[in-house]
Amino acid sequence: MAQKGVDLDQETFCCSICLDLLKDPVTIPCGHSYCMKCIQGFWNEEEKIPSCPQCRKTFIPRPVLVKNFMFAALVDQLKKTGLQAAPADLCYAGPVDVVCDVCTGRKLKAIKSCLICLASYCEKHLQPHLDAAAFKKHKLVEPSKNLQENICSRHDEVMKMFCRTDQKCICYLCSVEEHRGHDTVSAAAERTERQRELEESQQQIQQRIQDREKEVKLLQPEVEAINHSADQTVKDSEKIFTEMIRLIQKRSCDVKQQIRSQQQTEVSRVKDLQEELEQEITELKRRDAELKQLSLTEDHSQFLLNYPSLPPLSESTHSSNINVRPLRYFEDVTAAVSELRDKLQDILREEWTNISLTVTHVDVLEPEPEPEPKSRADFLKYSCQITLDPNTANRELLLSEENRKVTVMEKSQSYSDHPDRFTKFGQVLSRESLTERCYWEVERRGTYVSVAVAYKNISRSRDESGFGFNDKSWSLDCSPNSFSFYHNGIKSSISAPASSRVGVYLDHRAGVLSFYSVSESMTLLHRVQTTFTQTLHVGLWLSYFGDTAEFFKLE
Repeated sequence: MAQKGVDLDQETFCCSICLDLLKDPVTIPCGHSYCMKCIQGFWNEEEKIPSCPQCRKTFIPRPVLVKNFMFAALVDQLKKTGLQAAPADLCYAGPVDVVCDVCTGRKLKAIKSCLICLASYCEKHLQPHLDAAAFKKHKLVEPSKNLQENICSRHDEVMKMFCRTDQKCICYLCSVEEHRGHDTVSAAAERTERQRELEESQQQIQQRIQDREKEVKLLQPEVEAINHSADQTVKDSEKIFTEMIRLIQKRSCDVKQQIRSQQQTEVSRVKDLQEELEQEITELKRRDAELKQLSLTEDHSQFLLNYPSLPPLSESTHSSNINVRPLRYFEDVTAAVSELRDKLQDILREEWTNISLTVTHVDVLEPEPEPEPKSRADFLKYSCQITLDPNTANRELLLSEENRKVTVMEKSQSYSDHPDRFTKFGQVLSRESLTERCYWEVERRGTYVSVAVAYKNISRSRDESGFGFNDKSWSLDCSPNSFSFYHNGIKSSISAPASSRVGVYLDHRAGVLSFYSVSESMTLLHRVQTTFTQTLHVGLWLSYFGDTAEFFKLE
């Protein structure tokens, strides 16, 4: 009886969560006691309403935990008498543990589950499976709460078979009834087969892990190199921009100094002139007073005697008309500086596109190149709508159809002046800038039409501004019966049947530009493989009155 009392004390003073003697014991409203940290941790892990791990009673609101000093004193007293935590065979099951199906009363934690018995056992009740010959063939696994999933819901039998036809576990009765004639094997045989496949997959995974670990090691220096290069480039760029800002500031100071110097010179000149004029005015007033005094002389003899002694009036050293430009002094300087600002803005805008494109082309890990389209349906996946920019159109060209069509006219169009306008040849560029994969088609009519792509900074007025006659453009020239390709002034003749429609495919990143003759089928006319360093614009060049070209609407 004494031993039974000690066992009761052990169970009473042990926390059912950690299975150790209570530490800072607290008693919750249902009467059960736990270590303060254990019950706090249990409630913190729960997503729902706080409850008791043993009786599952819920509490709203969450109880305030207060140390049970009486329990704490008893535990301290019992420790002095040699009371220890519950032995291993008294490891009681917690809320998330698999319980022993044989234990009565308070359940112990199961350490194994039997797939034949479909039951779980603690260490004590598992012993017959380890000792008795009748249980030697039973399959023991780690504790599982899902043992009932191994029972056939129809025949209430253990599912020891596997139907490969339906890919599901079945019992023996299922194999001779609804699965009769199916490819069935024992679950053990199927497991062996799947285990072999699993091991092969594991080997592949392990090999891939090793390969990826090697790649990770190889990539680490790349990360460091990228970071170093980026940091250095940021530093260098900041230095260059600082120098540019300093240069502009110096030019600003120079202009200011020149203006002030010229201001001082001009003001000095005006003041000198003012002083000379004022002196002349004083002299003229003095002379005027002498003449007035003489004119008042009453004695005729005295008047005639003094009149010849008057010196003659000298010629004025200044023009009677001084030309002053009203309200126009240094305004021309302001206009010149404004023009410089506008040009600088244009340069920065244009070069910024190139800089931005250069930055985006920094790609250490080049992606797998996508295959080029083969059929017209494949090309149409990359179709894009092209419209023409009126600010670039030569004055002999008329844009229509929402700026998708261009026609050569006899009379010049009344376009306003614009720095982007072509003045040498009948050319026009698209509004859209192209940096990705894209495809478009041009329907042409007339004597001579060129379909091209070009950088935005191509010349607008010089002889070499024609598409294909510089290193900034690539052009397919289309005559009624022939094609030819031009780049940087070099001509490539093309032997192919003529057609009125031309298809153009561009992969900017891959540096691919292809021209096709489009009719019932697509015929490759010319393919370019290069490196594009700037964004591209579509270009059209028409030479003779009546020639037209229109971007075809692709569906």
